[in-house]
Amino acid sequence: MSEQIQFIVEKLNQEPFRKNYNLITFDSLESVQLLQLLNDVLGEIDPKHAVDIREELPEQTAKRMLSLLGILKYKPPGSISDLSAFRQGLVTGSKPVIHPVLHWLLQRTNELKKRAYLARFLVKLEVPAEFLQDDTVADVNKQYEELMEAFKNLHKECEQLRTSGLSTAEIRRDISAMEEEKDQLIKRVERLKKRVETVQNHQRMLEIARQLRLEKEREESLAQQKQEQKNQLFHAEQRLQRAQLQLKEMHHAVVDSKPESLMKKLEEEINFNSYLVTEKIPRELESKKNSTYILQKVVAEPAMSQSDLNVLEIKINEVNAQINQLIEKRMMKYETTDSKFSMYRQQASIISRKKEAKAEELQAAKEEMSNTERQMLQKTTQAQELEGSEVLKGDEFKHYVNKLRSKNTLYKKKRLEIAEITAEYGVLQRTEELLKQRHEAIQQQLQAIEDKKGISGYSYTQEELERVSAVKSEMDEMKGLTLNNMSEMVKKLNTMVAEKKASLAPVIKELRQLRQKCQELTQECDEKKIQYDSCAAGLESSRSALEQEVKGLLEERAQEESNYRYINCMKRTLEIQLQRAKEEMKAYVSPDPQERRKAIREQYTRIILEQENLGKKLREKQKVVRESHGPNMKQIKMWQDFEQLMECKKECFLKQQNQTAIGQVIQEGGKDRLVL
Repeated sequence: MSEQIQFIVEKLNQEPFRKNYNLITFDSLESVQLLQLLNDVLGEIDPKHAVDIREELPEQTAKRMLSLLGILKYKPPGSISDLSAFRQGLVTGSKPVIHPVLHWLLQRTNELKKRAYLARFLVKLEVPAEFLQDDTVADVNKQYEELMEAFKNLHKECEQLRTSGLSTAEIRRDISAMEEEKDQLIKRVERLKKRVETVQNHQRMLEIARQLRLEKEREESLAQQKQEQKNQLFHAEQRLQRAQLQLKEMHHAVVDSKPESLMKKLEEEINFNSYLVTEKIPRELESKKNSTYILQKVVAEPAMSQSDLNVLEIKINEVNAQINQLIEKRMMKYETTDSKFSMYRQQASIISRKKEAKAEELQAAKEEMSNTERQMLQKTTQAQELEGSEVLKGDEFKHYVNKLRSKNTLYKKKRLEIAEITAEYGVLQRTEELLKQRHEAIQQQLQAIEDKKGISGYSYTQEELERVSAVKSEMDEMKGLTLNNMSEMVKKLNTMVAEKKASLAPVIKELRQLRQKCQELTQECDEKKIQYDSCAAGLESSRSALEQEVKGLLEERAQEESNYRYINCMKRTLEIQLQRAKEEMKAYVSPDPQERRKAIREQYTRIILEQENLGKKLREKQKVVRESHGPNMKQIKMWQDFEQLMECKKECFLKQQNQTAIGQVIQEGGKDRLVL
């Protein structure tokens, strides 16, 4: 609690509050002062609440603060019964209620400012349904919702622009550079206009140049339209070729196939499409609707802070843990009573997942087939354009298609077998796990019984004896069969060795020739590699030299470009100065006095004369001040002395009045007598 109060005091002593509190003065604040302090913090977040609470009723103050805290999503600690206590404490200015609110507000002031700003435009006004029956009210409400959506989009764009990294300084520099370029262009245009004005028929030439520019723009637009029409023609030709190819395929399919196969194929397509329409697409559509509803709900809510997100994540994790616990309890509950149907449920879920996977694979295969058909169409067009290209036709193509179909059917059969084996493997794995669990439970029970009877290890010893006896019997049987098997194996091996020798003799001869050829080729490859390495090293050295030369030339080009730009800038400045000098000479030589006054020389001469006159006046004033300095100083000294004299007289007068107030002094006969 002390850390909380210390944090509040530190924040209140900073900008923009600057309260100059310490822990003692803050703790000694009364309830009205605390409420006013809370109202000041709320007024900093939302300027509408910057009011004096003494000018309104306590109920109005509490209602206003509660509405703003609700907009800011403040959650008071405690249950529903504590909410009434929170309202009562807010009305009375209780410290246990005000301090947490201040701590929460001062922790996230900037974020709450943004939330309060957005709440002014995004908190929707609830209009009763009976009022919406009126067309005018309904239109206004619709326009209000559209404006709210437009504000959301504009605010998002504004935030993106703020976070995009564009600085105002760079924009201002760009604007100033563009303004300078604009001024230069205006000056250049003016100079060109002055040059053109001296040419005869310049208006007609300008009109011709304008028409030429319009015709060039029209030519560019026509060329662009021509290119677009060419693209459309190309796409139309491609569509026509695809349609022709599909028509040929349909003709071939009708010629080669039977009505039964066509009906079977159509039934398969109908079943697949009906599955998509009745099961898959509605499920996906429902999931998309749910996700859209959730996203709309999230967008409609005000912006959430990181602490709110952390709280939601904790709640989600807790709910997921509860769901997992309930699922485990349900599985444990139904595992004993309904163990017979668990296998069938598992198989049904596996089949449904396989069905969905197969549907997705089929859809992906159809998309891939359409892409392949487009690629095949492009390749066929390229093959037709090329000369001497070979394309399968007639019986060869049919034979190739039949071969692919047979391979495809074989592939599908093998894939189905693999899927069945994997499904059976999953079932067997689950059965094995269940049996292992039961076996472990029985073993534990048996071990407990043996420990209870005092014969622990009896079952393990018995199993070992049975296993050893079974192994011994198997070994005895194998010893009896070993001799016969060995004799048969020796005969078979001898015959196999003879057959392999006879079959490998020509292969060995070919292998010797190939080895000799391989040695020759490796030797030749080594020589070529040495030549390649030497050539590559020479090329690398020449490439590095060329790169250095290119680098030097690029640097020289950059230097020359900078020199060119510098000279060009100097040239522009000199042109501007020359132009100003010409204008100055023109104005100075002009017989018109008004034009001559505009000349810089005349202006400076006038300024020089004014300054000289001003200097003369100041020198005269200085001379007068120097001459009157001595008498003025004497007069000041005299006035100061006069002031001291008057002060002395005043003091004497006051002393005399004090003495007469006490008594009267009478001098008689050389003696002083005091009369009271």
